[in-house]
Amino acid sequence: MNRFDMEGAKRFIREGDDFLLVTHVQPDGDAVSSLLAAALLLRALGKRYTPVIADRVPNKLRFLEGSGLIRTARADEPPGRLHDRVIALDCADFSRIGAAAAWCAPDARLLNIDHHPTNDGFGDVVLIKPEAAATAEILYELVNAMGVPWHRELAECIYTGILTDTGGFRYPNTTPASHRIASEMLERGAAGSQIAERLLERVPHSHVRLLKRALSTLSFAAGNRISWLTVTRADMAETEAETEDLEGLVNYPRNIEGVEVGILFKEVDDGKVKVSLRSAGAIDVAAFAKSFGGGGHVRAAGVTLDMPLPDAVDTIVGALRGLMT
Repeated sequence: MNRFDMEGAKRFIREGDDFLLVTHVQPDGDAVSSLLAAALLLRALGKRYTPVIADRVPNKLRFLEGSGLIRTARADEPPGRLHDRVIALDCADFSRIGAAAAWCAPDARLLNIDHHPTNDGFGDVVLIKPEAAATAEILYELVNAMGVPWHRELAECIYTGILTDTGGFRYPNTTPASHRIASEMLERGAAGSQIAERLLERVPHSHVRLLKRALSTLSFAAGNRISWLTVTRADMAETEAETEDLEGLVNYPRNIEGVEVGILFKEVDDGKVKVSLRSAGAIDVAAFAKSFGGGGHVRAAGVTLDMPLPDAVDTIVGALRGLMT
């Protein structure tokens, strides 16, 4: 299968009239901005579309055009109308769309647009580019390929996706192309400094309360080469934190001098634990996460384990110790 089938993607969009747009659970900046960029692309082409996410849009991303139209899919509620043409954005595998899968018709055709190297190539048409810093970079190419005119709102979606997935152009995934596209988006009206202030600088009180609690759990192993934080359901409730307040916490252990892998263990519903991993480069955390059923990038990956929090810590830290001996 051609893993970057631009002609197939263009044909998929031109041949359809009504689309379901989905992205992964617990959406980040690239997920939401790519979803909304796809919505603006379809709107410009006169297509109908329904954007759906299995979690609500983080408050700080609600400035993006069309965010208020995103519907929330819930496992305990019946889905909306079933769709036979689906575009999945920034999802390494189909299961990552969560409850939004219930909105897909059983025989739905699917366009898979993503930049995760662990993407398994699901769908009928695939537009995967692992070297892209963000899925938003692929949307930039698709917009140009479809001949859709640029405007400020669309430019801000693309800029947001690149800004967030490169950590403000600080992460190793940042490429010359990332800077070129971002520069062009600024020329097309994206309010770069305002977006950076909103997404990278400003933090709510709930995040600070949760950070204070999480830092009290800071731990080390393997000669300080592994470091981690834990967040329990009680921590979330007592600090009145939302899922979006977890963003960036994993960078605190990762950024400590000498740490090769930083980890955030977050207790979620049904006795499961979400594990976020960040690598300094020596350990491929995407491959590591994939061995447990997860995935991601070489330096940033994640997995969800079906076990109590202490067992999850022992399992992941123990396995990482084995890689470092």
